[in-house]
Amino acid sequence: MHSKHLSIALAGNPNSGKTTIFNNITGTRQKVGNWPGVTVEKKEGYVSKFGYDLIIVDLPGTYSLTPFSLEEIITRDYVLEERPDVVIDIIDASNLERSLYLATQLRELDCKVLFALNMADVAQTRGMKIDDEMLSELLNVPVVFTIGNKNEGIDTLLEKAIELAESSYEIPKTRKVKYSKDIEHSISNLERFLENWTEGSIPYNIRWTAIKLLEDDKIVKERILQKAGKNSQDILREAQRHRDFLVDRFDDEPEIVMTDERYGFIFGIIKEVLTTSTKQRVDISRNIDLILTNRFVGFPIFFLFIWAMFELTFSLGAYPMEWIGGGVNLLSTFLDSVLPDNLFKDLLLNGIITGVGSVIVFLPNILILFFCIALFEDTGYMSRAAFLMDKIMHLIGLHGKSFIPMLMGFGCNVPAIMATRTLESEKDRTLTILITPFMSCSAKLPVYIILAGTFFGASAGTVIFSIYLAGIILSIITGRLFRSTILRGADAPFVMELPPYRVPMIKSLLIHMWDRGKIFLKKMGGVILAGCVIVWALLAFPRNMQYSSDYAAEIDRVKASYVAEMTTANEPDKQLLEKRRDAAVAKLIRSKKAEKSEKSFMGRIGQVIAPLFEPLGIDWRGSVALLTGFAAKEIVVSTMGILYVADEEEDSEALKNALLSSDMTPLSALAMMAFVLLYLPCLATVAAIRRETGSFKWMFFSVVYSTLLAWVVAFCVYQGGRVIGFS
Repeated sequence: MHSKHLSIALAGNPNSGKTTIFNNITGTRQKVGNWPGVTVEKKEGYVSKFGYDLIIVDLPGTYSLTPFSLEEIITRDYVLEERPDVVIDIIDASNLERSLYLATQLRELDCKVLFALNMADVAQTRGMKIDDEMLSELLNVPVVFTIGNKNEGIDTLLEKAIELAESSYEIPKTRKVKYSKDIEHSISNLERFLENWTEGSIPYNIRWTAIKLLEDDKIVKERILQKAGKNSQDILREAQRHRDFLVDRFDDEPEIVMTDERYGFIFGIIKEVLTTSTKQRVDISRNIDLILTNRFVGFPIFFLFIWAMFELTFSLGAYPMEWIGGGVNLLSTFLDSVLPDNLFKDLLLNGIITGVGSVIVFLPNILILFFCIALFEDTGYMSRAAFLMDKIMHLIGLHGKSFIPMLMGFGCNVPAIMATRTLESEKDRTLTILITPFMSCSAKLPVYIILAGTFFGASAGTVIFSIYLAGIILSIITGRLFRSTILRGADAPFVMELPPYRVPMIKSLLIHMWDRGKIFLKKMGGVILAGCVIVWALLAFPRNMQYSSDYAAEIDRVKASYVAEMTTANEPDKQLLEKRRDAAVAKLIRSKKAEKSEKSFMGRIGQVIAPLFEPLGIDWRGSVALLTGFAAKEIVVSTMGILYVADEEEDSEALKNALLSSDMTPLSALAMMAFVLLYLPCLATVAAIRRETGSFKWMFFSVVYSTLLAWVVAFCVYQGGRVIGFS
């Protein structure tokens, strides 16, 4: 027998534990994309339970269904248009009044609703007791207690959802919000008018449609114009007549009056179902905040956490890096031994494996970084970081809420720029978008790791932390400059909810980490692979070139010069002579490869742009690597892997050894890291800037300004370091 299919939508306020429950239900069986027509992330999960194939949709977190924000519009439209079999409203049991506002609006829609009273343990520690049976009876909605971060009550929740979906349960016509007499009179009259004039052309619940028209809901009015045909103008005029009547009666807009009455309805429910113990309780979150948000010790702790994140990323990630590097080397050695010498072998070994292999070794570091960011988010510390940074952000005319997209930029700039939609002011959004690329995304981390690890040894973690800190400082300076010149405006007030601290679920953290890790791996088979092939092609052609000397003859001459000596030498001297011979041959091979690189198409490009980077201490190979970073910053490392590695036998340490034997110094490596930190964003970020600002002007401005700033800062680092004697 085939399993039955059901669709279940998860709705709820932000920080209600909705995503935790979604991850518990679906595990890694998730598909992440975008909602049709918009760039807000859409999550769908698939699970088979109790003989059913369930499609679980994680709707954006929202406090209401009033269509002001994109999240509210998406949530409401999905419930109205897609008609899921059941909508589970995840309610924060420790904040019942706030959560019930969305719940009452969901009940007014024509759908089957189930309440999940989540974080029941938090409510209990706060001395709250909720009568779930009374709540279910009052609202005529099934209610289930859950503790999402402990995976308690999840199976019961799914069982109830399936039972509700398969039941003949009718959408309750009573026990919804009962408005005052005048409002109910207008709703009833408008309902009758809609029934008579639309002839069933309106697909939504008639009472809900009447309420929305009284609230002057612009989206519903547009749908009326689309679906009611010739009668649409009459319907809108009738709705406006009732609005005018209510404004006259209440001396206020109907939507404001109806919101107040919904809260009155909620207050009555809470009086019936919620009892609060009078016993003294300890609010753990507030006590922790006394330390973590303290103006004196909060900042040192915050910077300690950030430093620890990068130190952990570098030190802990070093071990699996070696393992992956060893695997890449084994694969390269095996293919080298079995494949005949031809152009394809050159592409495979010196292009794809060398290029992609030099980047994929950093996968453990990327995963550790995203794990730490997920830890900040799931524990609730991310909001505290924004609160702490509020005063600093006011220096550039922003508020702490803008720091959340910037902090997200440590993972990836694209979703960070998209997250600026939560900012109310257009100037705030534009300013935050312009300075967010200065936050070092995970794609830049491999560049820092290879350069810092090569030239700074045990201090690499601290150097990387300093680079990230420099990005924050320069973003603040840039923001202050822009706010006082091209983006003048008053400081916005800072209002942000600080959710309670929660113990994160390892499963949830791993899912968040893996979601971003998959994006990195997809880049391996996409833009990075394509970039490696292009770099190899530019380096491999032209095939026939004139060398300054006959390297093959030189190698034969060197080998022949050692034959006679080795024949008569004793065993210890013979081994010494072999080492000298191999070193001389390797030097000639490196010279041939270096000349080949310089005379290739890539070398010619490098020679053209090299004068721009010479004052920064970066040679033509480094300049070419930086140029390829426009597509994706990871390609910088893969290009360096192809250009710098000149040994016949390549291993996981080949690039580091090649860099050490090149003209690059610790000072020029530091200048290169500073340039990578600031110069033009990757192609995906540039596209996100264009999309979110709606302007090519800001996109080009961001590219030009960031690149000029990168050159100036790298110049100051390199030339300033030389002046003070640092090398």
